[in-house]
Amino acid sequence: MAESLAGLEDVVVATSTICFIDGDKGILRYRGYDVNELGQKSTYEEVGYLLLYGQLPAEASLKLFREDLRKNRAVPEGLVSLLKGIPPRTDPMAWLRTAVSALAAFDPESEDNSEPANLRKTIRLVAQVATLVAAIDRIRNNQPLIAPDPQLDHASNFLHMLTGKKPDDLSRRAMDLALILQADHELNASTFAGRVTVSTLSDLHSAVTSAVGTLKGPLHGGANQRVMEMLDKVGGVEKVEGFIKEQLAAKKKIMGFGHRVYTTIDPRAAILKQMSRDLSQKIGPSKWFDISEAMETIMLREKNINANLDFYSASVYRYLGIATDLFPSIFATSRIVGWCTHFIEQYKNNRLIRPLTHYAGPQGLQYVPLASRNTASPH
Repeated sequence: MAESLAGLEDVVVATSTICFIDGDKGILRYRGYDVNELGQKSTYEEVGYLLLYGQLPAEASLKLFREDLRKNRAVPEGLVSLLKGIPPRTDPMAWLRTAVSALAAFDPESEDNSEPANLRKTIRLVAQVATLVAAIDRIRNNQPLIAPDPQLDHASNFLHMLTGKKPDDLSRRAMDLALILQADHELNASTFAGRVTVSTLSDLHSAVTSAVGTLKGPLHGGANQRVMEMLDKVGGVEKVEGFIKEQLAAKKKIMGFGHRVYTTIDPRAAILKQMSRDLSQKIGPSKWFDISEAMETIMLREKNINANLDFYSASVYRYLGIATDLFPSIFATSRIVGWCTHFIEQYKNNRLIRPLTHYAGPQGLQYVPLASRNTASPH
């Protein structure tokens, strides 16, 4: 029994109306809408509205939502000063975790857990996390901060604040698409961690802080960073087969392949694969896409394992000029809207999340006085 429950696999712990996954058929839907269609036809702002409010917005509603995001992009000067005092060698996700936690101190509604307040805080967080991630990267590289541009959409503004250049149409589309595809994914580890935090009736910023800390792990949000590090290590298409066979022989995990949920191809990976191809042809060099495609082909042949979202998001971010160790923070910039939507849902029908464990240790031991103990110490 204990083994079957390891990792809570196949255990239902919540009822939700936000995200649907059929891992056997490779289906992912937000609020009933297929992610492929949203990726082709929608924008991150529209998807954010859909997740938060449960329906696609009318034109006037979307306009107001976009305006709310744009006017809330700035972060407090006190928080910028705090960020500038953090050692540059700090992992960007640790930096972001600290920033989100500190952001609560500047939010006038931080302790108000009502739904209207949480919706307002979510809009602020979606807007500000993008600004924070860009600021963290520029501060650690000793570059001047770039103020948010109210004339730009969310994806374009984020890339502008990050790189200092206004993106071309393909780069803007690539960033927007990546944000859409990572906006939510049901009860993944970080969403679950945040829902556990909310179930104690803690505040929204605390829940997001929990989620950021969880996303930091290499088996979750850190996976795409490890993918890019792997691609860099391989270095060329001609080395792919030897690298994979060496890794498999040593029984080492090849990052970006397989998924706890999907038994077929991750639908998000297929979309990002095409975007990676498009970027490789326009921006180059093509080798990052070429290596990725070769690895995917060999892994399917050797192990019948499909690539997941993290695999092709790595080369997409490389083509966009994003630093490899910043990849998990880009994930957080996208997932923030999905997290907050889940947390608001948890508040609505809350019950303290308190699972059981299967105890497998000794029982009935008798206390032995210190002077009479002769067992060897592990320290």
